[in-house]
Amino acid sequence: MLMTGFAGFLGILKIVLMALAAFGLFDAAFRREDAFRAADKQTKVFWLVILAIALLVSYLFSILSFLPIIGVIASIVYIVDVRPAVKQVSGGGGGGRRGSSSDGPYGPYNGGR
Repeated sequence: MLMTGFAGFLGILKIVLMALAAFGLFDAAFRREDAFRAADKQTKVFWLVILAIALLVSYLFSILSFLPIIGVIASIVYIVDVRPAVKQVSGGGGGGRRGSSSDGPYGPYNGGR
């Protein structure tokens, strides 16, 4: 009974990790190539290949093997580091808020006045 629960947990974890890689692959596919270069990251093709391999490896191999762990690390690096940099360069960041570069989280900075 315990092994059945553990196998179910590993199955759910495998689906989550595949979704993580699929999200990264889908997101990278719709970003502009020049935004990757402007953000000083690897090329778009590089990330598409890495994320596609991560998705394939997470599908084919058990979560307890070594290769899916590398794929998860690659997916996390893309989502945490590359995606925000590319999004900021391409003008996707900011949440629709417009302001000057001196604006803080609570409004414009007035120099202590």
